[in-house]
Amino acid sequence: MKSMCIATLIVLSAAETLKSQPNDNDSKPVGVHGEIGCLADPTRVDRLVITAPGTYSNYLVDGNWGTGNRVKIVADDVILRNCEIMNCAGNGVGVFATNVIIENCRIHHCLAGSFSTQKDAHGITGRWGNVTIRNCEIFYVSGDAIQFDPDRKSHGEVTVEDCTLWTGPLPEDTREFKKGERPGENGIDTKTKAKGERCRLIVRNCYFHGWNQPAQIANAAALNLKENVDALVEHCLLRDNELAFRLRGPTWRGAAHVEIRNCAIYDTQIGARLEDKIDGLEVRGLLIGSGVKQTYKIIGKQLGANNRITKEGKAPAFELLLRNGFQKAPE
Repeated sequence: MKSMCIATLIVLSAAETLKSQPNDNDSKPVGVHGEIGCLADPTRVDRLVITAPGTYSNYLVDGNWGTGNRVKIVADDVILRNCEIMNCAGNGVGVFATNVIIENCRIHHCLAGSFSTQKDAHGITGRWGNVTIRNCEIFYVSGDAIQFDPDRKSHGEVTVEDCTLWTGPLPEDTREFKKGERPGENGIDTKTKAKGERCRLIVRNCYFHGWNQPAQIANAAALNLKENVDALVEHCLLRDNELAFRLRGPTWRGAAHVEIRNCAIYDTQIGARLEDKIDGLEVRGLLIGSGVKQTYKIIGKQLGANNRITKEGKAPAFELLLRNGFQKAPE
């Protein structure tokens, strides 16, 4: 039986919790760790609409292939914790509020259209705000695992940390997709207002893999960073992607200013595709592992100004880095 939960119970304010997590990547693995998804005896619904501040945990949201945002957050000061969201013909989670934390969640099988007729169904999307996405696994989506803001009507900050964002060939037929087809566009995609205050994206200690061909789009990327955004990507592990980074400079919609610190790339066609005469790019401590065919590809044979790219190093064994994480980078 289908059920929609309009959540109104105030459980606990999230305002202070946003500041409670340490910024320390010395000892933990890259990507998700610990218990994610539902706990015992979850509350089962096919849609969850959050209209009041509080903590909402242990929901199993089986979208029954409904469209729209299967979890819709329209209240400020919300924590969504230990939930599983699946079987959506629309977005898994839509955030239309600020001071929002999404943590320890598993979001998957958000599939619209078909492999040959691509339609967006994102894992997490919505408006830029003070949003933190922490220790979540997102996979098998026909859009982007994370995309802010498809409407280009907001500004603010989004932090993505300790997450694993991936895709790959489907193990079985699902909706209009066939076994072996690989759904998805990018791991993270940025869209912003063309002018005005720049949005801020922080991506830390995340693992991206599988954004590769054959895909639903050309130039599939783990991170597609573009438009009016300042982006910091650090301590991330990227494997089995067509493009680890797609970095895009000035267009009429703005230019991404990107800093990459201490990341590692393996089994990838192109490490970083540099487009539109990108400027203000800084790359430090990039490690190159086995199977990387080309570290940088410049589109248009020319870069913009003020780019600082240090010489890349050799990455350690992939399994070692995935398990033990990055050591503190030297200053």
